[in-house]
Amino acid sequence: MDPAGEFTLKVEQVDGFDFRVDFDKEEYAKLRMDEPAPLGHDSAPNPARILAAAIGDCLSASLVFCLKRRGIVVQGLRSEVRVQLVRNEHKRLRIGHVEVAIHPRDPIPDDVLDACLRTFEDFCVVTQSVREGIDVSVNVSRPPASVEPAT
Repeated sequence: MDPAGEFTLKVEQVDGFDFRVDFDKEEYAKLRMDEPAPLGHDSAPNPARILAAAIGDCLSASLVFCLKRRGIVVQGLRSEVRVQLVRNEHKRLRIGHVEVAIHPRDPIPDDVLDACLRTFEDFCVVTQSVREGIDVSVNVSRPPASVEPAT
């Protein structure tokens, strides 16, 4: 695939499992993330919830865009994203299934909705990336001086 763009965001530990995400644009609000108990304090969404929100938002926006291109302006659309967590063979939690239900508020002509239903998912960057799998590389830097492990 040819690169089409790039962005960088920063994730900084605030305390324990509480992290702050700084996005690449100043006008974007910072985002807090935390893990549910017993690891964290459950004071903010965890990464699985952020991924679910990204999938739901992306699919909703893709449908709204498709309908708009066909002359239908949608207002009041809402979506529900249900995430099933599973454990793999090593007993590690994984996202096993994501189910998205999109609910337009107003009626949409059948021919327009049918046309969008055939194509809108393909334009959702997040959903299609997750479905195809994403190559993620990880590099952990070593601190300049060794620190004794906490006991």
